[in-house]
Amino acid sequence: MKNLVILISGGGSNMAAIVLAAQRDDWAGRYQARVAAVISNRPNAKGLALAQAQGLATAVVDHQSFASHTDPRGAFDAALMTEIDQHQPALVVLAGFMRILTPGFVAHYEGRLVNIHPSLLPAFTGLHTHQRAIDEGCRFAGATVHRVTAELDHGEILAQAVVPVLPDDTADSLSARVLTQEHLMYPQAVAQLLAAMSAA
Repeated sequence: MKNLVILISGGGSNMAAIVLAAQRDDWAGRYQARVAAVISNRPNAKGLALAQAQGLATAVVDHQSFASHTDPRGAFDAALMTEIDQHQPALVVLAGFMRILTPGFVAHYEGRLVNIHPSLLPAFTGLHTHQRAIDEGCRFAGATVHRVTAELDHGEILAQAVVPVLPDDTADSLSARVLTQEHLMYPQAVAQLLAAMSAA
């Protein structure tokens, strides 16, 4: 059985979409895969309760507890890897995980680490993507599923969803419309990766 570990920082709506797809489409039977655990860097992340309600294992590795360490990012990533590796993941899925990961972490999961970003990469890496798209006068916006590399938001593009930018859009209204597409696209992209693993 191939294990998926999902990392979240907040509400976990993309995580929930993947979990529901795994149940609805019977990934266990089709891909020999399951969501093994959901891990957050924030103890109060609402997505943890959603995962627990689905009977999933959850854990917290609080990045703030490493603030006094001589290398806070490195120490956090090392602790996070220890927690993830207990589940022997075939894929580590970032679903609203708001931490920039160290090169060592990315290298440890090379080829097994995916993310969803709320823009049409390579445009608008980083934060505040929807407001930046509006400010630049973009006619279209969207989201991208990509492999994670040491360079932020620059890995191989696996899937993209496009939505129009409407004349009266705000960052919030555009974000909501993009998020609807994320919930459709991310489970499909993960399923395609699992299918490729099963065929290999």
